[in-house]
Amino acid sequence: MNRLHDHTETHASSRIGWLRAAVLGANDGIVSTGSLIVGVAASQATRSSVLIAGVAALFAGAMSMAAGEYVSVSSQSDTEKADLAREAAELRQRPEIELEELTRIYRDRGIDRDTAASVARQMMKRDALSAHARDELGLSPVHTARPLQAALASAAMFTAGALAPLVVVLVVPPPFLIPAVAISSLATLALLGALGARVGGAQIAPSVMRVTFWGMLAMAVTAGAGRLFGTAVG
Repeated sequence: MNRLHDHTETHASSRIGWLRAAVLGANDGIVSTGSLIVGVAASQATRSSVLIAGVAALFAGAMSMAAGEYVSVSSQSDTEKADLAREAAELRQRPEIELEELTRIYRDRGIDRDTAASVARQMMKRDALSAHARDELGLSPVHTARPLQAALASAAMFTAGALAPLVVVLVVPPPFLIPAVAISSLATLALLGALGARVGGAQIAPSVMRVTFWGMLAMAVTAGAGRLFGTAVG
């Protein structure tokens, strides 16, 4: 029996589309909402005012993330489609030049000219557009832009991330609100960084350090601004 039939591989790159949007959404939900809560609380606002600000930040942020992801990934998708349409037209108008171009690509990868020419002819005979999309343009089904998927993943994960500091506001007494939100948010960021790295097959420590550093910086800056604003208004 051919052992290849029993051998399967799973690559993290197959998850890159939704993983990027999900990690970005959750990270932004925690950092932006947690920082806003810390900043508003530092201005000596009441618990109800802090909660209202946090809820407003959740809905506004989720919609903003969804819209931003959809527009951004749609632009990427439009570019990919335009490149494919241009390549399809070139294949119809000058197939011999496109064959030589594909041969050159394979030669540049270390294949001798005769083998490269043979492979290029076979690939173009089977599916010329797919061959050029993959080997010339660097496009593949795994990395194809999916706007709706990215938008939904980003909005859902932003909401999930933003709920963490909001729950703390509901259960922690006001005198301990700022440190509790800061600590819980940083802990959630660290967990998110570890999970994202694990799912993506990357190293955990650099990811955790990266997200916690920027989260800490964002909360420190926002807390300082909130305290200054509260003092000035007071």
